Amino acid sequence: MAKDYYETLGVNKGASKEDIKKAFYKMAHKYHPDKKEGDEKKFKEVNEAYQTLSDEQKRAQYDQFGSNYTNMGGGYGHQHQGQGGFGGAGFEGFDFSNFSQGFQNGGMEFDLNDIFSDFFGGAMGGQSGGRQQVRRGRDISTEIQISFSDAVFGINRKVLITKTSTCNTCTGTGAKAGTKMEKCKHCNGQGKIHEAKRTILGTISSTKLCEMCLGAGEVPKEICDICKGKGVLRREQEASIDIPAGIRDGEMIRMTGYGEAISKGTTGDLYIKINVAPHPVFKRDGNDLVMDLNLKLSDALLGTKYPIKTLDGDIEVSIPEGVGIDEILRVKGKGVPMKGKRGDLLIKLNIKLPNKLSRKSRELIEELKKEGI
Repeated sequence: MAKDYYETLGVNKGASKEDIKKAFYKMAHKYHPDKKEGDEKKFKEVNEAYQTLSDEQKRAQYDQFGSNYTNMGGGYGHQHQGQGGFGGAGFEGFDFSNFSQGFQNGGMEFDLNDIFSDFFGGAMGGQSGGRQQVRRGRDISTEIQISFSDAVFGINRKVLITKTSTCNTCTGTGAKAGTKMEKCKHCNGQGKIHEAKRTILGTISSTKLCEMCLGAGEVPKEICDICKGKGVLRREQEASIDIPAGIRDGEMIRMTGYGEAISKGTTGDLYIKINVAPHPVFKRDGNDLVMDLNLKLSDALLGTKYPIKTLDGDIEVSIPEGVGIDEILRVKGKGVPMKGKRGDLLIKLNIKLPNKLSRKSRELIEELKKEGI
């Protein structure tokens, strides 16, 4: 069945790269296997969809060829490689095993399912599009809460994460300290196994990763006592997270190579969701900070100066005489810093009217009324 990557991420076909990225972060966080309600299968599907749609060339090929793009291993070139023979990946997913019974050629029996599997899969030697597949550890996720002020100005936070990491004793080699590595006898140091299989189509050569050395071409002479030769083990590891100034609530930070390690492969990534605590005074509007300031009627009429506690420290703002209800004062450069610039502080003025008037206050207001004020 064809895979609809747009449906997997919950975006439309015309979605921007930014929309695709946001959708991926949301879905990856929702389905991550480390979460209680996580779903490893859906997490892999989301990751597969993002890897295609986040790359402009892959996305263009996917939009053009649809399911053929998926079957061809993610590239139009595979179709041309197959043409003139068996039509590229046209046999993908077809089960030939039923044709194996009694099929003989010179005394040899063949399972056509194995033959076409080798021809279109194994013959690539564990490669995709001519490139060696790289073993990769799992991506992991966590979340942290920071204050409103830290979100505005940025901060460095350190967190401890329990995950599969590279063994510090052998630095990932799997060898006992002080011992050497030796050539893998299984693959003769090549890191891969070449096989030739006689079929009705002729001799088909295939290459696969050596299961003994996992492609490294060498194995420990004596294995590490700590990780038992695996080169990785589960332990606590500290991650230093640089949270940029101006980050918003719910945004994700990606730290490449801080996910789970895997023997003889690359480490996955760490995704950190940032939760920003609300502030009792300030709210964010783009790159501006907004606050309310309650004024007495007399201060609104006559004007005055008010002390304000900003995120940068104490300042004094001048209230001009005769300000109107809901008027906004702007203090330049006291907002959120973004790309070398700072937003402003917007102060919304709320004029408080008295519930009751004394006799003297009423007389004064009557005088003002006579003067047309």
